[in-house]
Amino acid sequence: NIGLQDDDIIVRPTHLSICNADQRYYQGLREEHVLRQKLPMALIHEGIGVVLRDPSGEFEPGEEVVMIPNTPVEEDEFIASKFRASGFNGFMQEYVKIRKDRLVRLPQGINKEVAAFTEIVSVSVHAISRFDRFAHGRRNVVGIWGDGNLGYITAIFFKAMFPNTKLYILGVDQEKLSGFSFADDTFSVSDIPDDLYIDHAFECVGGAASQQAINQIIDHIQPEGTISILGVSEYPVPINTRMVLEKGLRIFGSSRSGREDFLKTVELYKEHPEIIGYLRNIVGAQVEVRSIEDMNKAFETDIHKSMGKTIMLWNK
Repeated sequence: NIGLQDDDIIVRPTHLSICNADQRYYQGLREEHVLRQKLPMALIHEGIGVVLRDPSGEFEPGEEVVMIPNTPVEEDEFIASKFRASGFNGFMQEYVKIRKDRLVRLPQGINKEVAAFTEIVSVSVHAISRFDRFAHGRRNVVGIWGDGNLGYITAIFFKAMFPNTKLYILGVDQEKLSGFSFADDTFSVSDIPDDLYIDHAFECVGGAASQQAINQIIDHIQPEGTISILGVSEYPVPINTRMVLEKGLRIFGSSRSGREDFLKTVELYKEHPEIIGYLRNIVGAQVEVRSIEDMNKAFETDIHKSMGKTIMLWNK
């Protein structure tokens, strides 16, 4: 039951995007004590919807909004708190009750399938913004390790935000690498030139392969460089700390984003309309969901994809 006694907004989700984190819960791939602690739980933290009710009148019924899953439960200047589809129910609900500050208005006419995965886009924007704060001023060449969805999204937004910096993409799949047409060059991780050096780097690989990626970055990054780690691994990853110390490197991690990142992402959508065109390239299967069987179909379809974001057309 949803109470209507407070000022929270009621949103009806329309387009939901499946993330690898959702798959880890769906497939039971997290440790048993974690699953016992968190399930049952409504999944999905990437999604958009339409406003049904806003007691404050700031949003009109029918307005399209992106929902922010990161939900602070106490005042903290630096740290965000609970996260939907991890700490409490996500967006796989018929109606979502949500605070006003957890919604961002979408531009009219935006591609809804692309808008559905704005959350993961905002994580890349968050990481790039932190890079801008942390990294020193020499930014002649930046490398992104990873040719999947996360690497592609991060590369698009990095090039939009730093158009004068040379951007190299390093991955394993030549077909995927060919899709990075906006980058300055691409390389196979099995054949990186010995004389390739970068000022800073982003790791967007994750999993067991992140060990090789991070250590390759350490080998090819210039002293005093900054490494942003975005790839998620379920297990500890050994890295060459000796060279981290010798080169004086700075390493930071990002897997979440806040309201300011969502606002900045939507502004970048408006300022660089070509971004939407690039992001449409990674819209994968679109599954209409009217039943639990349809939900299973969407997740099973997503399991077997090679790349792309699986979008659930929710409550159509």
